[in-house]
Amino acid sequence: MLALFTDFGLEGPYTGQMKAVLHRDAPGVAVIDLCADAPVFDAMASAYLLAALVPWLPAGTVVVGVVDPGVGSDRGTLMLNADGRWYVGPDNGLFAMVARRATTGAVYPVFPASGPISASFHGRDLFAPTAARLARGERPPESTVRPMTAADRPDWPDDLPRIVYIDRYGNAMTGMRAAFLPETAEIVVHGSTARRARTFSDVPVGQAFWYENANGLAELAVNQGRADVALGARIGNGVGVR
Repeated sequence: MLALFTDFGLEGPYTGQMKAVLHRDAPGVAVIDLCADAPVFDAMASAYLLAALVPWLPAGTVVVGVVDPGVGSDRGTLMLNADGRWYVGPDNGLFAMVARRATTGAVYPVFPASGPISASFHGRDLFAPTAARLARGERPPESTVRPMTAADRPDWPDDLPRIVYIDRYGNAMTGMRAAFLPETAEIVVHGSTARRARTFSDVPVGQAFWYENANGLAELAVNQGRADVALGARIGNGVGVR
């Protein structure tokens, strides 16, 4: 399986062009949109979101990650093998949390490009062809291996007390894993306090709360409402825990 994780959105040509290259270079391999609306230009927030989504991908999946505001600069590129899955993309911290939470893995340089590379579209011209080669079974030489910590950002926290994603219902995911928060913890955003509940129907209609979402993150929500509206939550907002 090939999985796309990008901030491109589904509008416009970019996701389609990425898929076209993947189908061209790895025909017959399934391609899925894991997430097409990752936090725009925000590799840090995207790193915590991505790490929460990948445990449900089968071993052998190749993830193409493109949240890349530094495209065309000297920001570096990498391939990461972590817990049996491959990740291809910019070396800007996007895979930092995947690497930190993995038990096994290593980092390699991206395969050299076989054709022209646009300065502004490495996703199509460099990362997609590399991912397709991995999906076909090609592997980098072991002589190029680096430790998995080469993908880490040691100054980033293990859990991020910020809003990292807002879904179509207005629910606001944080970068914090719920399992590491006390049952009695309250999350504060813009001065509003949300207490923990198990699920939506456990609170009255219109009430804000937080819960452990299906991907293990602490998520702010409103029963039959929108947390982004009720709490003023936006991607990038910091949250407090008390």
